[in-house]
Amino acid sequence: MSRTAILESVDEAVAGIEDGSTILVGGFGLAGMPFDLIDGLIRQGATDLTIVSNNAGNGEVGLAALLKAGRVRKVVCSFPRQSDSYVFDDLYRRGELELEVVPQGNLAERMRAAGAGIGAFYSPTAVGTVLAEGKETRTIDGRDYVLEYPIRGDVALVGAHRADRMGNLVYRKTARNFGPVMATAAATTIVQVHEIVPTGDLDPEAVVTSSIFVDRVVRVPARRYTVQGAR
Repeated sequence: MSRTAILESVDEAVAGIEDGSTILVGGFGLAGMPFDLIDGLIRQGATDLTIVSNNAGNGEVGLAALLKAGRVRKVVCSFPRQSDSYVFDDLYRRGELELEVVPQGNLAERMRAAGAGIGAFYSPTAVGTVLAEGKETRTIDGRDYVLEYPIRGDVALVGAHRADRMGNLVYRKTARNFGPVMATAAATTIVQVHEIVPTGDLDPEAVVTSSIFVDRVVRVPARRYTVQGAR
């Protein structure tokens, strides 16, 4: 029997997230962003959060809305500054938000390492830059590498396309992005999907995230978000 809970509401799905949690949030810009779960997290009230995501929010929706609500202490991401990242920019410039920049490939691999049980790995990315300061370096076969450690989350918030009632997931095109590695790297993985189908209806060859990595699933209507917040 699956351990995945199929829930009726977003608020039920995000219940119990604690203050001070590290939250892995899927999405590449707006693509694959679990907007409904983030909105639910804002209503739920958890604060002093560390957010791990590719970006630091767009406009005033999704992650930007969470930042604007004052719930985030630190952001770990690859691309904090974009033309529409003004919420992050303002908070960071006022010293109200910590930032750790992680190169995109390293970000994905550090979460994958957490899910795979890998203690650490060497990467050539960021050698000789400020991002490598204070980190162990090693020369292997004539090339310099930096030692990187896994990123683990207390919770992952993931947007997928479809789930079966066991919690197996399929994604839609580029909305897949960081979702699969985040699902493996968190103690609790919470997923919003547009459709839940009976077990057996998903093609096993199309399943990207297995139910063993999924704790809670909630169905939400498909919506279109823009940086202005229109749907």
